[in-house]
Amino acid sequence: MKIAVDIDDTLNTVDRVRYAGEYIRRKNLPFRLKDENAHAFAEVYDWAAEDVLEFIHDGGITAFTDAPARKGAKEILTRWHEAGIEVIIVTSRMASWFGNPEKVSRDWLEKRHIPYDALAADIADKGAYCAAHGIDILVDDSLEQCRSAQEKGVNAVLAVSRATLERAHEVRYGGANWKQIDAAVAHIVGLLLRRQQA
Repeated sequence: MKIAVDIDDTLNTVDRVRYAGEYIRRKNLPFRLKDENAHAFAEVYDWAAEDVLEFIHDGGITAFTDAPARKGAKEILTRWHEAGIEVIIVTSRMASWFGNPEKVSRDWLEKRHIPYDALAADIADKGAYCAAHGIDILVDDSLEQCRSAQEKGVNAVLAVSRATLERAHEVRYGGANWKQIDAAVAHIVGLLLRRQQA
């Protein structure tokens, strides 16, 4: 059994409003808050992609590197790992933002003692990645990534947030916290095992 797990807003909580807001105030920039629940820096304030990139390169990366792990994430991944489930961390973190996204991600995981078997970074289409690598389940906060997985025959579990609550029904399984995510994964694992035995 292979499970792919996203990092940002799935394993952790990224406080985009606080970090970007402090930067905007410090630089006395004219940007205004657009969507406090958005899961992309470009959508939180009314700024352009090049403004976001400048923010990231001017210390904004700490919003990711200092982000706390979500409650229960470490414990559940540890249990999966100990049960023989292969845990693959799959992140969209890209080189243009993170320099070396694999190293930045590995450092974050290891500082928080979160176990995993493999790590893939700069993955634009996680559904395609999972399908190509024989991954059974994708756990991610992105509706688009979960829908891509479902379209390619990979089971998806949406890490539901305020940003996705209204459209969470578009993904078959989901959970608002790691206890619920774990229950959804256990249900899928049960279905897959029954299918194999049939």
